[in-house]
Amino acid sequence: MTATSTLTLGGLLAALIILTCNLYPWWTGGREFKMLASFGKGFGGAACAAACPGGILGWAHSRTGGVGNSAGEAAGQGLTGARVGQGLTTGQLTGLTATGAVVVVIAVTLVVLAYKAAGKKEKRRIIGGAFVGAVLLLTAGVAGALSFLPAALNGVGDGIVSVVQGAGLL
Repeated sequence: MTATSTLTLGGLLAALIILTCNLYPWWTGGREFKMLASFGKGFGGAACAAACPGGILGWAHSRTGGVGNSAGEAAGQGLTGARVGQGLTTGQLTGLTATGAVVVVIAVTLVVLAYKAAGKKEKRRIIGGAFVGAVLLLTAGVAGALSFLPAALNGVGDGIVSVVQGAGLL
C-alpha cells in the first residue's frame, strides 16, 4: 500500500459504533443472518479493496482511517472528555497479483451493483460495512486474521485465467 493511515483509538471507536448499530438489531431480532447480508457485502468489498497495494481502491482504503480517526476522536472527546488519539498497531494485506486484481474489481463491482439496487436502509448498511471493514483492516489483528485473502483472490484469478485459456479442458 502506498499510503497507510495509522488508526487511533478514535478511529476504532467510530468503527465499533457503526458495528454496534448494525449488530444490535440482529442481536435483538431473530438473529437471522440475512439481516447482516448488506453489512457483510460492504465489509467484503472493503476487504477486497484492502488487498490492493494502490490505485483508487487502495487509496480509498488507506484514507478511511483518517476519516474514522477524526470522527471517533471528536465523538470520544466530546462524550467523555478523554483523549482517544492513541495510535494502534497497523497492519495491511499484501501479495495481490494481477490475476487477483481482476477478482477484486469484479467483487467491488458486485458490491456497487448491490448498493445501486438496495433500498435506503440497506444502502446505509452497505456503506457502514464498507467503512467498518476498511477501518478494521488497518489494524494488525484484523489484517492478520484475513492475511489469507490476497492468496485466495490470486488463486481464484489464476483459476479464471486457466479456464479462459483452456487449460485442462481438452
